[in-house]
Amino acid sequence: MEIPAISLKAIVLVHWLLTVWGCLIPWLPYSFILGNLSVLALGVWAIAQRDSIDAVVMFLMGLAVTILTDIVHIGVYYTPSESLYERTLRDAFRFSSGMAILSLLLKPVSCFFVYQMYRERGGDYNVNFGFPTVSRNRDTYQSIDHQDQSTAAAAGSVAQAEDGKHGPRAY
Repeated sequence: MEIPAISLKAIVLVHWLLTVWGCLIPWLPYSFILGNLSVLALGVWAIAQRDSIDAVVMFLMGLAVTILTDIVHIGVYYTPSESLYERTLRDAFRFSSGMAILSLLLKPVSCFFVYQMYRERGGDYNVNFGFPTVSRNRDTYQSIDHQDQSTAAAAGSVAQAEDGKHGPRAY
């Protein structure tokens, strides 16, 4: 079964629309708005540079981080805002909070499709955080004790031809 191709433009557009609708009334803090709009700016960067793997990775990581921050924001601010907007703008609050929750629910699906785009652009499957690791894979190991005779002879003849002297050279 093949995964359907979803456009990066569609993902950014849907999340932009849901973020705007989620902030229709001021029940969420500015950190929610800034975080989501910053990630959408990374999505625009990924759209603009079609060959950039870095743009897609940054967009993917931003989506993953905003999943956590959206959970915190909605969890902390939903109940106080619900009681604040109980008498006035009750329907607008329900619509706004529903769109913010829908955006949160769609983000893991968007992460999956953005990861597929990352693989299509040439990204590798593993995640490397830059920490050194010890590997027991000895397939690419080359011993420096036993040099090939032809390469040693070629290196010696080049050194003699350059300066005409035997022995170590100073660089």
